[in-house]
Amino acid sequence: MLFSSERRLLYLYLREGWRRFSRGLSLGRMSALRLAGSTPDRLIVAPTDLRAIDSFVAEEILQGRYPLGGRALDTEGDSPFEIDLPSRAFATKLHSFAWLRHLRAVRDEAGFVKLRQIIDDWIASHGRNIGGISWEADVVAQRIIAWLSHSPVVLRNAERGFYRRFLKSLALQVRYLRHIAETLPDGEARLRVRIALAAASVSMPASASVIRKASRRLDLELDRQVLPDGGHFSRNPRAGLELLLDLLPLRQTYVNLGHDVPSRLIPAIDRIYPALRFFRHQGGELALFNGATSVLAHELASVLRYDETAGEPFRSLPHIHFERLSLGDTAIIMDTGRPLSVDLSRTAHAGCLSFEMSSGRNRFIINSGAPKFAGERFRQMARATAAHSTVTVNDTSSLRFSKSKFLGPIVTGELPRVVVERKDEPGVIDAARASHDGYLALFGLIHERDIGILNGGRLVRGRDRLSREDGREPDAAHAALAVARFHVHPSIGMRRHSDSEIYLTAPDGEGWLFACRDGELAIEEDVFFADPSGIRTSSQITVTFTVEPQPEIQWTLTREG
Repeated sequence: MLFSSERRLLYLYLREGWRRFSRGLSLGRMSALRLAGSTPDRLIVAPTDLRAIDSFVAEEILQGRYPLGGRALDTEGDSPFEIDLPSRAFATKLHSFAWLRHLRAVRDEAGFVKLRQIIDDWIASHGRNIGGISWEADVVAQRIIAWLSHSPVVLRNAERGFYRRFLKSLALQVRYLRHIAETLPDGEARLRVRIALAAASVSMPASASVIRKASRRLDLELDRQVLPDGGHFSRNPRAGLELLLDLLPLRQTYVNLGHDVPSRLIPAIDRIYPALRFFRHQGGELALFNGATSVLAHELASVLRYDETAGEPFRSLPHIHFERLSLGDTAIIMDTGRPLSVDLSRTAHAGCLSFEMSSGRNRFIINSGAPKFAGERFRQMARATAAHSTVTVNDTSSLRFSKSKFLGPIVTGELPRVVVERKDEPGVIDAARASHDGYLALFGLIHERDIGILNGGRLVRGRDRLSREDGREPDAAHAALAVARFHVHPSIGMRRHSDSEIYLTAPDGEGWLFACRDGELAIEEDVFFADPSGIRTSSQITVTFTVEPQPEIQWTLTREG
């Protein structure tokens, strides 16, 4: 097994080396001169931006204060593109220009002049020096979409010189994306690049062949990334929302201009909506799996109002491997899968068999989620199995992540095998049983979880079992310490009722009793990564048990009152 692991690691290093060599060979020495081309004389249309605006952010930016990426920077009159930035997340947000949407709140000419000065500063300092964060593919794609969408604000009453500089820079960025698009690794950035290029093809003067080519390549990427069940192949619930925020305006732009809509665009949108509803708790929040973080209510509402596929959420997403249990007012969403490939494991979390449970408008059991703006150390902490509502063995994650800067944070060990069964009796029980072998190579153990909703949604019954590969109970050779974690939403109050029982109380008074008479039950400090305000402290329920002689625990959540 050790030899196999070393051989796999060697393969990953060789593969990444070849990818970098091939990309470098393809790109050569990139420069603005090499990408020289004609400058369009006008823009044809500005796609709509569905994201909400904040007039306060607009006022701050016009005063030289930038609240981006979870940080605030006062430039004290200097250009933000000429000074040291507080974090990578801040730099990414700044150079993406997604904040331009807030400037739609500008109403006076002085504001328009200041906005054009900011963009002129970027063109002067970064517009021809291709490299760094400002020219990363995803950042360029977001910037193109933002510049196109908000061009009416940017270009209002603009003098001819700025108008031409703006269009010249925009055209250069589009040519750059076209040049590098085929060299990008799998992921959301690759699809966002295709969306940006499709938007540019219809928003700027272009030949029919350019429009058809952009449409065709967008179709291919949509079919690759949006799977038949509507889930994005990253397995991140938030990815569907981000895609809809870009795809819906793009669809409308094609329609408004009378162009043929890319053949896979509308089917992809129609697939994404049911998957988005699958991950939506009844209170409106999205479940926190595989890099998902907080979603503001108006973000979700802005896309759901265009949903023409309304209906009950699916019970399963078989291609990205999630199960949804629902009875009465109680819903459970459970991760029963693994990264779909090594390339797609860069943002994957080791949360196999983790679940989230909500009742009515309250989330009770959650995962810790991913931080929105925190640094890399916290992002990697959030990926650990311990940050999910599932079982850890010997304080080890069920996936092994690379710590090599060369490889990036991919999964280096074997991807686990997951087996799932459903047991449903309509109106009586909604249950699932799943197992994974992520702990087999290290500890010789299989984790199996049964979870079901009964009694009209008033009872959740669970069982966690660790066994040998052949199903037998572990012996002394498999001795290990296991911890079942149940991360509790920060809004939920907790108090100890007995050695084996803990009360959970929501702000509206709804209460549930967690009970487990196996192992050692405790309330422990926790960290919630996905809070909209940033990382915050919270609490979790833990059940600690020794695999040999106690390989199994049973637990319940019972609604009170």
